[in-house]
Amino acid sequence: MRALRGRLYLLVIVGGALSALGCKKQAPPPAEIGSADSAAAAPAAPAAEAFAVSEVTLGKAIGADKRVASPTTTFGPKDTIYASVATTGSAASKTLTAKWTYQDGQTVKEGSETIAPTGPSATEFHLAKKTAWPAGKYKVEIAVDGAPATTKEFEVKH
Repeated sequence: MRALRGRLYLLVIVGGALSALGCKKQAPPPAEIGSADSAAAAPAAPAAEAFAVSEVTLGKAIGADKRVASPTTTFGPKDTIYASVATTGSAASKTLTAKWTYQDGQTVKEGSETIAPTGPSATEFHLAKKTAWPAGKYKVEIAVDGAPATTKEFEVKH
């Protein structure tokens, strides 16, 4: 009885495998190059990374790559203050604005740069004055196309 049951199981397994092979659906022929089907079969291009401000770094000097070499948030009264705005992603056109303000909200300077990044990049803004900066707390607010992106605070000490 056991031998008969074992053969029956084997017969069912082999029969199932053979029927699966016999019912295999035939693959369609490859699409002709230039046809509508070939465009649908082509892998999609990777989506462009969305543009974003990734970081704002302040310092007393900036390199040729528009990046601050020695970041700081404390400045002397005669220092030129640089802001390096690092961005990621790509865009046909983006306008970055830097608004520099003194502790009571008084605008010290405002400037903008229009860029067309194709990947990670840096944009430089700076604040300079022939006479001494008043001691106190300042900040630089960065906006993209008029929308606030980030703020960085710093201090001038005598």
